[in-house]
This record gives sequence, C-alpha cells and structure tokens, in this order.
Amino acid sequence: MNSQNSMIHAVVLGGFSFVFGLLLALTNLLTAGDISLRSQEDRQNSISQVIPSDLYDNNPVEGSVILEDKTVYRGIKAGKITSMAYEISGRGYGGEIKLMLGIDTQGKILGVRILSHQETPGLGDRINEKKTDWIFSFNGKSLGAPPQDKWKVKKDGGDFDQFAGATVTPRAVVSAIRAGLEFFAVHQQRLITTDK
Repeated sequence: MNSQNSMIHAVVLGGFSFVFGLLLALTNLLTAGDISLRSQEDRQNSISQVIPSDLYDNNPVEGSVILEDKTVYRGIKAGKITSMAYEISGRGYGGEIKLMLGIDTQGKILGVRILSHQETPGLGDRINEKKTDWIFSFNGKSLGAPPQDKWKVKKDGGDFDQFAGATVTPRAVVSAIRAGLEFFAVHQQRLITTDK
C-alpha cells in the first residue's frame, strides 16, 4: 500500500511537471516575437539617444556589423556612413556598468548613455543622465581631445570629474569610454567603409 501511494504521488507530480513545462514552453513560444521586438525597440531607443537622428536616414540596427564580438550600429545618410554606436562596459563598485557610445566617423563622441548598472543609489548612480548631467561632459570629446593620458578622473591626474565618495564608478565609466574610443581607432577604416 505504501509503495502504491508513492507511485500515485510520483505519477501526479510527474503529470503536473509535464503540464506546467508544456505551458511554460508554449508561453515562451507565444511571447518570443514580442520580446524580440521590445529588445529591438530598446536598442533603437538607446541608439537614438547617442546619435542625433539628423545624421542617419537608415535603421542603424539593420546597418550593423559585428567586429570582435561587438555589434556596431552604423548610421548612414544618403548612402554614406556618418556615425555609429556600440555597447561598452566597465567594472564599477557594484558590478558591470553597460553603456552605449555614439561617435562620428572621426571618433568624436556624439553621446554616451548608461544602459545598466548596480551602483550605489545616491552616489554611483549619478552617472545616469536622469540624476545629473555628468554623462553629457563626454560629448564632443575624442581620443586626442583631451590627450590620451588625460582620459582619467581628476583624482588620477585626468580631465574628468569624479563624485565625492564614489570615485570608482566614474573611473570605470571614463575607462570604458576610453577603451571604446580605442576600439574605434583600431578599426576605424573597417567601420567607416560601406560594404559593397
């Protein structure tokens, strides 16, 4: 009798697991398209924040190329590449900080936005444009302006402000942006050439 009860419980549990697994798979199938569409809309929104819309007449997501495992979204106007955006990241106090960097074909920064972070509220989260305008201080900068050795926070002898009590976070952002500009410098010719 005891083994018969165990068998019934196992069958019932297995049945529930099968049904819920099937429902989960069905839900995933039904929502995959919406999730993909929302993801593309989020990406397009991030790109539009770092590349002015008057610099492209294409959809930069569709004009993307992959280089060194990095997807580069290129803005094209009248058949000519004018700008690009790609994700960069740095290691902050609370973990990884993801950013979107927009630059023109000469390597000048058009815009930078924070995509995600886990920095301390009230301190490190001041990198977000909704908290302060600090992130806008990078607009118009390039790898040579300021000079490469000045791409640091002021505390480290560089040109960029840090926050009182939260130097690690701005240091990570400045370093990530500098690395993003260096990536462009290495691959500039490939990135500004349209594929034939």
